[in-house]
Amino acid sequence: MHTGDHRKIDLPFAPGVAESLRAGELVHLSGTMYTGRDQTHRRLCALLDEGRELPVDLNGQILYYVGPSPARPGRVVGAAGPTTSYRMDAYTPRLLDLGLKATLGKGPRSMPVRQAMKKHKAVYLATFGGAGALLSGCICAVSLVAFADAGPEAMFRFEVVDFPAVVINDAAGNDLYEEIALKNRGVA
Repeated sequence: MHTGDHRKIDLPFAPGVAESLRAGELVHLSGTMYTGRDQTHRRLCALLDEGRELPVDLNGQILYYVGPSPARPGRVVGAAGPTTSYRMDAYTPRLLDLGLKATLGKGPRSMPVRQAMKKHKAVYLATFGGAGALLSGCICAVSLVAFADAGPEAMFRFEVVDFPAVVINDAAGNDLYEEIALKNRGVA
């Protein structure tokens, strides 16, 4: 559903929703998202290597690349800005194989990740770097899911309302960063 200049998306993704998003589209996310950075990704893949069950079913889910700071009194979370996404690129295709439908971070993704997103009809979203305090206002509840010993790199469940993001890589293989670069060079 489109609302003005952005599209409202309920999480987790219903079938076909991630696939319907297009590079450059602005979205507001509401519902459940999971978090994970480098350490969480390594541990998830280690669990898979050991044939063990993951702490959550990733099918239809979104992973937000964030290491939130501690909450101040009266808040559910501290600053919660995105982490550079390429650091998770080595692990992402494997998680997409499990039905993960979106990742959320900042910066570009590698070609293998983009190909895996196209294969699995998944998307990559980016949000505003340097705006962690502002973004934390969209997070209504936080709960620990796994890897408590990892501190801010643990896996958390965020309940979010109108969390802003832009589609960078869509399921059709389009890349907003490349489109902008081509326009700036006068190619597109």
